[in-house]
Amino acid sequence: MPLPHLDRLFDYLVPSDLADDAVPGARVKVRFAGQLVDGWVLERVDRSDHPKPLYLTKVVSPVPVLAPEVARLARAVADRYAGSLADVLRLAVPPRHARVEKETLAPPAEPSPPAETPTAGAAATAAEAPDPGGWRDYPAGPALLHALAEGRAPRAVWSALPGEDWAARYTTAVAATVASGRGALVVVADGRDLDRLDAALTATLGAGRHVCLSAALGPARRYRAFLAARRSDAPVVIGTRAAMFAPVARLGLVAIWDDGDDLHAEPRAPYPHAREVLLTRAQLDDAAALVGGFARTAEAQLLVETGWAREVVADRAVLRARTPAVAPTGDDPQLARDPGAATARLPSLAWTAAREALRADLPVLVQVPRRGYMPSVACQDCRTPARCPHCAGPLALSSAGRPPACRWCGRVAAAYACPHCGGRRLRASVTGARRTAEELGRAFPGVPVRTSGREEVLADVPGGAGLVIATPGAEPVAEGGYGAVLLLDTWAMLTRADLRAGEEALRRWAAAAALARPAAAGGRVVVVADGALAPVQALLRWDPGWFAARELAERRELGFPPAVRMASVTGLPVAVADLLAQARLPDGAELLGPVPADGDRERMLVRVPRARAAAMAEALHAAAGSRTARKAAEPVRLQVDPLALF
Repeated sequence: MPLPHLDRLFDYLVPSDLADDAVPGARVKVRFAGQLVDGWVLERVDRSDHPKPLYLTKVVSPVPVLAPEVARLARAVADRYAGSLADVLRLAVPPRHARVEKETLAPPAEPSPPAETPTAGAAATAAEAPDPGGWRDYPAGPALLHALAEGRAPRAVWSALPGEDWAARYTTAVAATVASGRGALVVVADGRDLDRLDAALTATLGAGRHVCLSAALGPARRYRAFLAARRSDAPVVIGTRAAMFAPVARLGLVAIWDDGDDLHAEPRAPYPHAREVLLTRAQLDDAAALVGGFARTAEAQLLVETGWAREVVADRAVLRARTPAVAPTGDDPQLARDPGAATARLPSLAWTAAREALRADLPVLVQVPRRGYMPSVACQDCRTPARCPHCAGPLALSSAGRPPACRWCGRVAAAYACPHCGGRRLRASVTGARRTAEELGRAFPGVPVRTSGREEVLADVPGGAGLVIATPGAEPVAEGGYGAVLLLDTWAMLTRADLRAGEEALRRWAAAAALARPAAAGGRVVVVADGALAPVQALLRWDPGWFAARELAERRELGFPPAVRMASVTGLPVAVADLLAQARLPDGAELLGPVPADGDRERMLVRVPRARAAAMAEALHAAAGSRTARKAAEPVRLQVDPLALF
């Protein structure tokens, strides 16, 4: 029951005919408030403190799909995010698929006992066993692998080099963990990264040595993979956000790639983030942790600065050899040569870089933040944004030959006339990826043009001359690397009203720039932005750690996460005021707001020091429980450490 005031355990008598099946972790049916509801068996005890407990009604399945360590983790996550255990268990265990479960009704096999502790000589041999491979490029990399192979629990924040085969590096770390007799769990952002990691693990560990978990698999395949993980059929589990609660026997390593991707944030209550769930698992199970990416989040930087984790970075000599030549278009020397670079969408520097790469028979990647053709248009004469005459929504063009249409109501405005000047001609306010591809195709005739975005995401492209127009996150890998990477319309990411705008811009730029060849091999990256901006400086120097430290220092000074803990309380004004009036917030708590939210709702922010985060979550959860106990009519949404504060 997800109601906060029912977020506790209840005692039920187990009939003798169900005694063998009602094992901890099994799904059951019980009577509650006159209804038959789903439940989990968490513990079997000899007696109850309740005077007249009801009887257990039915065991849905004798398969104990809820592992004890996952139940403990779910309770910790619920407490951290001011949520209920029922909501977290809904995320942790996929829905039952009866046909798949019937394929194997036997309980999960007990994992074999760990091998005997080796002698000193054998331990030294085991420590030398893993081949560091690409980890040699990082001074702390071999030590990380040796610690994993020896069964220890190192914690690392890894800044990957440009062109790095991150899947191969993660596979090496997983193999070292498996060699120590322990299991590993790796979470990635999307299906494309999962496919890449899946192929790398299969090539290294062999088939059948890992399980892939993803919500995109469909109910049957996902539940089959979950049962395989629960039965310890393989020592390694990889997956997208859905795998963060996956059961892993003798967990020795948790790892996450690109933790700044917003796909790692669960959109369902209590809205946990995969990074925080994995770090909680590492703490509870005394497991190693690896947080990696081409960029670094402020949260990862906090792990380094507090000493919880150690950074794994390459030295400057290796970095210079691997980094492409990065140049901005808005610095003073470039403006002196090309005065129009400050306003041009494709300045001469970017044009020259693309032309030279194509002449050298190398592919060119162009990153465009917006998809579509012209997602926003304005009057050609007076520059007034074009709005729908019916609903005042923004007009857009889906292709060159079609009339403008409203992005809200879908009505076509074929006879549109500007209400201010009467003009009928339209110009692009924002240019999308398809329009960019059309323009570049005309500029470079005879060159193949490919697009990669929401409609079709390319995994890879050939290494010959060609143009690839991609939206952020959809950039394909080019054979041998790109000769030039152009980062256009950077203002679209830098000017967002978001606390993480600079961090997110650098993350997306670094992911694209990492696909370029090294400078010695002709690789160039052109970022259409002012070189004095901090995210651009971090890209020029390829120093994500410097930017993350700067970002964390600014947030600490201003009192923003992760330097503090925040919770958002969203609902109708009367409901928000009611909850906060009942919440016994800890000393030092600050209330910020209210500010308008969607519709008639408003949002209040609660800010506390990190040391009082648990007390804040407990107080908000108790206040929510008080409201549901008296059946308050208006709901309130609680979210601890939301990604978006504004």
